[in-house]
Formats: sequence, structure tokens, C-alpha cells
Amino acid sequence: MRGPLFYSKILLFGEYGIIKDSKGLSIPYNFYNGALKIDEHGTIATIKSNDSLRRFAVYLENLQAGDSALVSFDLEALKADVEKGLYFDSSIPQGYGVGSSGALVAAIYDKYATDKITVLENLTREKLLELKQIFAEMESFFHGKSSGLDPLNSYLSLPILINSKDNIESADIPSQTVDGKGAVFLLDSGMTGETAPMVQIFMESMKQEGFRNMLKNQFVKHTDACVTDFLKGDVKSLFSNVKQLSKVVLDNFKPMIPAEFHKLWKKGIDTNAYYLKLCGSGGGGYMLGFTEDIDQARTQLKGYNLEVVYNF
Repeated sequence: MRGPLFYSKILLFGEYGIIKDSKGLSIPYNFYNGALKIDEHGTIATIKSNDSLRRFAVYLENLQAGDSALVSFDLEALKADVEKGLYFDSSIPQGYGVGSSGALVAAIYDKYATDKITVLENLTREKLLELKQIFAEMESFFHGKSSGLDPLNSYLSLPILINSKDNIESADIPSQTVDGKGAVFLLDSGMTGETAPMVQIFMESMKQEGFRNMLKNQFVKHTDACVTDFLKGDVKSLFSNVKQLSKVVLDNFKPMIPAEFHKLWKKGIDTNAYYLKLCGSGGGGYMLGFTEDIDQARTQLKGYNLEVVYNF
């Protein structure tokens, strides 16, 4: 058995902000992917994944028995496959902010959900919201509280525009310029990050009025502007807003940026060679970079691993 491939995702804009109703824009990233497989021999990695799926099956059983009854699964088939050695064969790095658990959730829903909403039908806003809600409940098994966006992106393999919590739609993003010098890139911090502790820090900060005001008047304002600029293809305005967003994050989200990257982050703002922002919850994994000249960014970030994900 080998299931269909589900891809990683990149939340270009909206990390943390979407918790407080900022706009967001999420795109599939086909460089990494994963699929459900059966492994009868059992390696250390597949046994670990199989154990996790065994626990996940119990979680889904409890979810199904609960009040919400949002979704039902063929639990007998899932449990039988787990006994046979079901695992998630994935190249998506865990703890890197590119949706490793989201792809797994999408794969399980695709294979085992009964009466599932499929990609082929007319995806109304109501259906998208229902899917997002189902995926949020499923993914909460992995890191406490989930928006459901990562699995939704992976399941649909479409760019998703988040206008607000209750207003999401598939989006058309401008075509890439193949030989463009401008780029969005991933910068590898060389360490994994954990979502739950980072979200906990954010929620604690939200208790302070000053932080809440900053989030509303600066962070959300620039995030929303970035989403609008990106979708319109207004590169000049986009870079102006990304620079402001990068400054706000450096000033107010320091715990989410690995300490050894604080100087590198500031260097980008000071030289205008590149601007960095969080990719996912931060604390490690990837950071997202924006540059008008990828060659200049590579020079300034010599010795670091850059992966271009989009060209302007």
C-alpha cells in the first residue's frame, strides 16, 4: 500500500496574527511531501511513526465519540492498518514550521474519513470552514491548539487566503518570474522548534495591554498590508511592509527568534539586503526571508542554507 502524496506548506504571512484575526496567506510547498505506507519489517523510524499513529487512532476514536461528531472515520480499517505496520513516510522536517503534522492529518482524513469533503467538489466557504474545523480538532493531538490551516493547505494543495477566522477562500497568487532576482526563501536555523511552548509564550504576552496594542496597531496592520501587496503583485509596497513587519517581530517576538539570529535579523533590516520573518511559530526550524536581490542575500548570508520558494 502507498497512499497519495501530501505536501508541506508555507504560511507566507499571518503566523500568530491569525489567532487574533489578521489576514493570512498559506501556499503549498511541493519540495517536501509524505504518504501513508505499510511497513512489515519495521525500522526505528517506521516503528516510531506507527506508535504515534496508534495513539492518534485512539484520539480519533475519542473525538468521534464526543459531542461534536464533526467527522467519522472507518476506525476498524485504520486500526487494522496500524496493526499491519501503517506509518507516515515523510520528507517533511519536523519542528521546522512547514506543516509536517498537517500533511499527516490530511493523509489520514483522505484515507479513513467517511462522507469526506473531496477536492473535486464545489468548495464553498462553508465547506472550507467545515474542513478547517475538522482538521483543527484532528491536529490538536499533535500540538495542543491548531487552527486547522496546515492540514487544509496540504489536503487541497491550493494557496489559501485567510481573511478572518470565519472567512477563508482559495487564492490565486501571481505567477512566478522564472529569472526574477527577487525571492522568498527559507533560511535554515539548524535546530528544531516546538510549537506548543512558543504559543504559550505568545498567550502569556497577550495578557499585557501594551503587547495587545502592538499586535493590533503594528503587527496585524503590516501583515494585512503584506497579504494585499503580495496578491496584487505590488512588489515595491510589499518590501516596504515586509521591512516594517520584520522590525516589529524583532522588537516584540525575540523569544521566537533563536538568539544567534538576532544580529543576522537586524543586519538584513539595516542593509536592506533581505528581511526575515517567522515561518510558523518560530523557536527554531526555518525562518522566512524576502529579498529584492537573491544574489546579494546569498552573499550577506554566506555559510547559511537558503532554499528559494518563490521568485519575483
